[in-house]
Amino acid sequence: MTTETTPSPLKNDRFLRALLREEVDRTPMWMMRQAGRYLPEYRKTREQAGSFMDLCRNTELACEVTMQPLRRYPVDAAILFSDILTIPDAMGLGLRFVAGEGPVFDNPVRDKAAIEKLGVPDPEDELKYVMDAVRAIRKELDGSIPLIGFAGSPWTLATYMVEGGPSKDFARLKAMMYSDPATLHTLLSTVAKSVTSYLRAQIAAGAQAVQIFDSWGGALSDENYREFSLNYMQQIVSELPREADGRRVPVILFTKGGGQWLEDMADTGADALGIDWTTNLGNARRLVGDKVALQGNMDPCVLYAGEAAIRSEVRKVIDSFASGVHLSIEPGKTGHIFNLGHGIHPGIKPEAVEVMFDEVAKYG
Repeated sequence: MTTETTPSPLKNDRFLRALLREEVDRTPMWMMRQAGRYLPEYRKTREQAGSFMDLCRNTELACEVTMQPLRRYPVDAAILFSDILTIPDAMGLGLRFVAGEGPVFDNPVRDKAAIEKLGVPDPEDELKYVMDAVRAIRKELDGSIPLIGFAGSPWTLATYMVEGGPSKDFARLKAMMYSDPATLHTLLSTVAKSVTSYLRAQIAAGAQAVQIFDSWGGALSDENYREFSLNYMQQIVSELPREADGRRVPVILFTKGGGQWLEDMADTGADALGIDWTTNLGNARRLVGDKVALQGNMDPCVLYAGEAAIRSEVRKVIDSFASGVHLSIEPGKTGHIFNLGHGIHPGIKPEAVEVMFDEVAKYG
């Protein structure tokens, strides 16, 4: 039996309140890949761990790298240090990370027989190291800010499971989608059940909000996105517990390149949508109205520029969102979380991130 995290009162719940479109004193902020290679202390810890997956599986070190950016920046949320590919790894696909190539699966699934053999991993068995990290991070945070849990979307996980690694055109998976959609639905259904179980366990272990990363949904046509990506994310959202520790557990959906589907995403029951930098935040707000909060959406490459450019772009993002807020909405209840439009790049200097967060705190 697992010992549940003893909840601590949150000293800063700005992030959770904004996700629920409640009043906040300023725009809350965090960023995707908050703990990562752009930080020298992270690189040192990863070297100490031996490999990326060894780092993920080491509770103490996973907790340490989660906390590292919090010591530098006044962010309003921590995000669990892990990887979206932990689920297919737990299914026995043999995940490893190759320098210069990225994640590779030694045992990709490319036919009906292989897909039908897949089972749903037990999050407190095969993925217990993730739950242990959630519990350890919650204890270390001690109620300072909330913890975000996450998972990849079924479509995005399927791209890696079938292709065997990163892909530019998803040729194998799309061939399956067009020639044998029933087999692909079998795969996506199993993955969706796994993601649901995984996120439910993260919430039980202490995650106070969860995000579903649909990194490759934008590679689909309109009809196929609805059938093979959005459909399964909606299933997951509908089956997640929405309250823990006496308060709501918000769910964020993020489809990279998904600006054309925002209205449909807002109808899934999610509390917030992540927006990449290709979509105007004001237009996004006008599309979805008051259904959901919005998170985003500065281009990460802005952080390669100088201080003046970074501060200017931060203000543009915040002003863009404000331009779409209806005049009838009460001040302070706008529902915006500042973030990058995708994960931070490894080559960006930590000092640039400091400038970004400083401007959000001042201007937001």
